[in-house]
Amino acid sequence: MSRWLLTACILLVASLLAGLAVGPVHVSALGIVEDALSHLPFLDAGTRLPRVEEAIVWDLRAPRVLLGALVGGMLALSGGAYQAVFRNPLADPYLLGAAAGAGLGATLAIAYGHGDDGLRPLAAFAGAAVAAAAAYLLGATAGVGRGTTTLLLAGVAIASFLTAAQTFVLQRNSDTVREVYSWILGQLDTAGSGDILLVAPYIAVSAAVILAHRRLLDVLRIGDEEASSLGVDVGRVRLIVLAAATVGTAAAISVCGLIGFVGIVVPHTVRLLAGASYRVVLPLSLLFGASFLVLADIVSRTVVSPAELPIGVVTAAVGAPFFAFVLRSGRWVGV
Repeated sequence: MSRWLLTACILLVASLLAGLAVGPVHVSALGIVEDALSHLPFLDAGTRLPRVEEAIVWDLRAPRVLLGALVGGMLALSGGAYQAVFRNPLADPYLLGAAAGAGLGATLAIAYGHGDDGLRPLAAFAGAAVAAAAAYLLGATAGVGRGTTTLLLAGVAIASFLTAAQTFVLQRNSDTVREVYSWILGQLDTAGSGDILLVAPYIAVSAAVILAHRRLLDVLRIGDEEASSLGVDVGRVRLIVLAAATVGTAAAISVCGLIGFVGIVVPHTVRLLAGASYRVVLPLSLLFGASFLVLADIVSRTVVSPAELPIGVVTAAVGAPFFAFVLRSGRWVGV
């Protein structure tokens, strides 16, 4: 565990530095470190970057890189949490209709918000939270004694209904289609300090709650009846973890759109490398997920420079071959 934790931390630091350094204007990573040290109080160390490069690094790239790390870490952690609760390696953070709810909320804000960009993340967050809550309530009232299967079906039903509603809104407001699909494909290019301040508290609390339950999630791996016989309140643990993962996911996608595959690829890769125990999978997923999305963002803003590729396209391009490799090699890891 300690070896993998050290590796994940080193990769995250390297990814953050690369995210700050790489772009149309290349900035030396060593120069960034020296500039950061020069800003520390009571420490007369380092050399300041030229004013233009300093503005590019700290005003333009730093918010984007930090938001990417927060969102990537949260999506990967939520994916691991969902896979633990549903005991299904295909479970992802959008399972209970959060993506469809966020998409409908963002679409309504774009179509009827009269150009108020600040309304979009709030509407997306509300839509994701309401959709997940509706799916859970539907599954809970209809699925007594049926485990998690009914929750999955409820999520599919809610997502289908909300997707139909979004399609109707788009049909009535065809001039918003381009902007809506730009949001759906994921974006970090508009990131600012306000977005970070908006989502950081939700992500911090959600991550803390999920990580605090990682040992109990290991117990759930043996089955609900066996876990209950050991004194674990299975229903309570499942509800708390699902609520935390959904709130964190809703906060993440409210500011950056729908970024797929992070919540599936990263936890599964961690299980392949470091084992299936959630005491290991969850904290490593948080760190590796942050690195993964920062690196994906670097690709999205450089591969077709000076234009930008939607980051959701990059994560999908990585995720699809990953699954093809895993399926062909037979190295599928259970949960």
